Amino acid sequence: MRLFLILSRMKKALINIFEKGKIEKERDSFFKNGQIPWSEGYDNYKKKYIHKSLNDNNLLNQFKEMNLPSNYGYRIDERVVEYPWLFSRIINSNQEILDAGSTFNFDFIVSHKKIKENNLTIYTFAPEFKSHNSEHISYVYGDLRNLPFKNELFDIVVSHSTIEHIDMDNSLYGYDLPYNRNVNDKSYEYIIAVKEMIRVLRKGGNLLLTFPYGKFENHGFFQQFDEEMLSRITYLFKNIGLFESCFFKYEEEGWRFAVQEDLLNSESHNPHTGKGKKKDNAAHSRGIACLSFVKSR
Repeated sequence: MRLFLILSRMKKALINIFEKGKIEKERDSFFKNGQIPWSEGYDNYKKKYIHKSLNDNNLLNQFKEMNLPSNYGYRIDERVVEYPWLFSRIINSNQEILDAGSTFNFDFIVSHKKIKENNLTIYTFAPEFKSHNSEHISYVYGDLRNLPFKNELFDIVVSHSTIEHIDMDNSLYGYDLPYNRNVNDKSYEYIIAVKEMIRVLRKGGNLLLTFPYGKFENHGFFQQFDEEMLSRITYLFKNIGLFESCFFKYEEEGWRFAVQEDLLNSESHNPHTGKGKKKDNAAHSRGIACLSFVKSR
């Protein structure tokens, strides 16, 4: 038995060394490639950058104070600002959290202290390749426009870069569903989903929404929201609670806090088609809207 434990530990140590070397090699490749988004090593570099950001309390406080360090998130997509913004607003423990869209379904997210101290339910359309049941995460499947939860069940509802995919071509994610096929028309199906999120939110609870923002664009698998589409969301909050909004803008040097007017003409880069690619090397969206709504009745 003792020999078995020794060999098991040795095997685990060798695997860790191998994986660490692999990650470092990919990271080196990313820099050798000139830090071009989506090139070899980009995904691991991004994950490591976000993981470090989420475990930096000083940085999370900077997100609260709306004061980011210079060159933050250089050539990394919007996840690098969305995750810290969300985590900076999860301040209590023993709360019921709904992840409406399954953007928390990653090992470095579910193992984070702020998640482990709360009860997380992940809601998405269908089972994904990897789940974290051993971390006591609950998984429920279905359409965001018809949540199978009773009224006022959750203390926090998070919808992180998800509502822009509702009623769009989600075949990229393996879903064969009807969708808005007119690229010139906006789809307002996201309103139904936001209403459902408000319904399942407790009084005093917090709804956290993020989505790409700028001028309207239909990229097939997502639509970029504009001022009119944003106003339809904030109208839902009228007379039932208070909300705050903040905005992020990507520039050549990295991400910064912005005001809404800064983003009115922002265009996204679609890495699948190359549409919107510019010299700033933006990985994806150049403008992000973040809404924090507290339900009062």
